[in-house]
Amino acid sequence: MTSNNNLDHVTVSLGEDYSDIRENVRRICAGFPGEYWRRLEEKLDYPTEFVKALTDAGYLGALIPEEYGGAGLPLRAASVILEEIHASGCNAGACHAQMYIMGTLLRHGSEEQKKRYLPKIASGELRLQAFGVTEPTSGTDTTQLKTRAVRNGDHYVVHGQKVWTSRALHSDLMLLLARTTPLDQVKKKTEGLSVFLVDIRQSLGKGLEIKPLKAMINHHATEVFFDGVKVPAENLIGEEGKGFKYILDGMNAERILIASECIGDARWFTKTAVKYANERIIFGRPIGQNQAVQFPIARAHAETEAAEILLRKSAAMFAANIPCGGEVNMAKMLASEAAWHAGEACLQTHGGFGYAKEYDVERKWRETRLMQIAPISTNLILSYVGEHVLGMPRSF
Repeated sequence: MTSNNNLDHVTVSLGEDYSDIRENVRRICAGFPGEYWRRLEEKLDYPTEFVKALTDAGYLGALIPEEYGGAGLPLRAASVILEEIHASGCNAGACHAQMYIMGTLLRHGSEEQKKRYLPKIASGELRLQAFGVTEPTSGTDTTQLKTRAVRNGDHYVVHGQKVWTSRALHSDLMLLLARTTPLDQVKKKTEGLSVFLVDIRQSLGKGLEIKPLKAMINHHATEVFFDGVKVPAENLIGEEGKGFKYILDGMNAERILIASECIGDARWFTKTAVKYANERIIFGRPIGQNQAVQFPIARAHAETEAAEILLRKSAAMFAANIPCGGEVNMAKMLASEAAWHAGEACLQTHGGFGYAKEYDVERKWRETRLMQIAPISTNLILSYVGEHVLGMPRSF
């Protein structure tokens, strides 16, 4: 079993940290009630006004350093932003990727790339919302992806297909992972993968095709097809062949942020369930007086409180540059399960009315179910913990 002797230097805050940010986010979200999100779902529209409001407030540039036009806030502050969005009944899925995708550019891009893109991303002039990694045949086995990028003079030529690439139709730039060296020509299967910034605006209709992928939730998922797309060599991020490491480098931040959304969802479900349980009178008394209604809500609340402590620990370790893969993965798993259990309790508490769209319970219930699968499934997290935290043999 692995251990870490640097934890003595980590401080984890309790209570409502970043209260000013929380209050401001709540104020923004109050302008986008359930009716707004239901209307978007009916038309499969993108929440343009919501994303603009967050951008104008500087929240989507929270993690971009001040020297590049961002707020330069720590990851915990970004975590709070996303938590409050979801706790308010809104959904950050339309824009959260910008927070963690830009980390690859920030940590591994050239100074010229950072100066060219980050200020415009921070201001909202450019959207970096699309992350092209998953493919139909390889799924989470990223090293087996088939999309190829072949160097040809001053550019690369890309052929392949991506799936579940959310927001590609609402993004200016895409972070793309492609194989630049064939799998049978590398010593390790994690080698030979490279990361590119693809300008969607310039590539559409020139070998790049994006098709909407209808799904259970209005997440603007797409399929992306590359048929000879030319990507300037200057858009290669970092070194050729090192892309897998660059992508892994950003996964801890991604999972902390997604776990924060789960905590927000859990809090929304619990608050909503408690309110309904106290107000709904059946057989002459509130249904919340019945233990069969009360206990699942209480248990989900306890799970949420526990998951949040591990999440805060993960963010503190991340900020202190202490290896935190185990903590981050466990926090994401526990937060997603707390949200799901809270969602189940909330839906069950509402009974038939839980299926009525006007209550927003069924929408949030569908949205939070995704977190059991993405950005990494619960079973893969358990596999990671078994191998890397507990020291058991690799299971696959």
